[in-house]
Amino acid sequence: MAGMRITNLQSATKPAQGAVHMRIKTSQSPGDRLSQSKSMVLQESDLPQKPVELKGENMNMAKISDSGKKQRKNWTLFWTVLTSDQLLFYKDKQQESAQKAGSKTDVVQLGGALIEWTTEKSSRKNVFQITTHTGSEYLLQADSQPTANKWYDAIRTAIASSTKADGGFSLRRSNSSEFLPRHSSLPGYGSASPNTKLRNPVHRRSINMFSSSKLKHSASDSADKNGVKNRLKKFIIRRPSMKTLQEKGLIKDRVFGCHLLTLCEREGTTVPKFVQICLEAVDKRGLDADGIYRVSGNLATIQKLRFIIDEEEDLDLDHSQWEDIHVITGALKMFFRELPEPLFPFKFFQLFVEAVKIKDQKQKVQAVKELIQKLPKPNHDTMKLLFSHLQRVLTYSRKNLMSTQGIGIVFGPTLMWPELDGGNMAFNMVYQNQIIEFILIESQEIFNLDRK
Repeated sequence: MAGMRITNLQSATKPAQGAVHMRIKTSQSPGDRLSQSKSMVLQESDLPQKPVELKGENMNMAKISDSGKKQRKNWTLFWTVLTSDQLLFYKDKQQESAQKAGSKTDVVQLGGALIEWTTEKSSRKNVFQITTHTGSEYLLQADSQPTANKWYDAIRTAIASSTKADGGFSLRRSNSSEFLPRHSSLPGYGSASPNTKLRNPVHRRSINMFSSSKLKHSASDSADKNGVKNRLKKFIIRRPSMKTLQEKGLIKDRVFGCHLLTLCEREGTTVPKFVQICLEAVDKRGLDADGIYRVSGNLATIQKLRFIIDEEEDLDLDHSQWEDIHVITGALKMFFRELPEPLFPFKFFQLFVEAVKIKDQKQKVQAVKELIQKLPKPNHDTMKLLFSHLQRVLTYSRKNLMSTQGIGIVFGPTLMWPELDGGNMAFNMVYQNQIIEFILIESQEIFNLDRK
């Protein structure tokens, strides 16, 4: 170009290694020349570097992420080979020599990858991480610091070279002939200081370019979690009430575990139908059964009977599958044990205990009778039907071997228990048995039953 001449200076003093000196001369007029010199030093990292290929060495590798999906960290020793744009992992050196199809355990594409030292991902020393442009993450480690440094520098150079080959051109400042390395602001690229990062904030764009896949995955996970939380929150807010579900028939009212008052109101009776059919079946064919109410029936069959009752299916206790009377008596006892509030309501428990302590027999009978008359209608009527049935069981005591004391032991903890035990289980059990036994003996007087 006319008016400008660029000459390379051949100085006697040897210039700094890697430095290129340029002198720019300009001429403003034929008789007035202004000479200006400018010197620019390019660092070695800024100059085009030839990637170093490492023939192979044993390195510990752990793959902790596959395309953004986290994996369990599992360190394995691999024969590692570095090419100009790939990092190859073999199980051993012989596998590399074989060069068979599929012999490589893993291949890491270095184009657009990131490399950085890390102390957070592993407790081992000399660990650095490679993150590919697809979001896969690899940890590499060597026991020797020099070996780790050698591989780190070689891989970093290969990444820079392969990234430029893929279209990653160097950036240049505006109105300047200074070329900037593409990754100068990224961890593991050069020895950029905090001041350099402040002077070159534009390099933050490079971070977004090369870590976008990793960030997208994290953002996607967060969005999915937030979406699930929002849907769950809406479901809880909009969920229908129990009453609505029952009206639509989606939830059926059960028999076992249902409050006695609620069950009787639903059935329109003062004694649950299940109790009635069980007592009728025992009266019909079980009064003389050995150990009636004392001997346990088959639990699986009892649960089957319970399921049929809860599902409101038709039940015929005369069917052959219910021929064992102890299954029916076992289901009846289970019904009373699973009541949310026992047949003898909680607030009456201590009153019955005090009544049964009375010494005078007539006063005791009168006190118990008055308490039973104060019970809610379903409790009173169910209790009356049950104790009249147990009276009939006692009439067959020579065959079924059941006594008032035996029935008291069986039905004491089944029909009554305190709301708060308070650690007096043995004490309460004594009075539970005594109360049931006393009511059974005096049931004709207490319930005004007909004498036969």
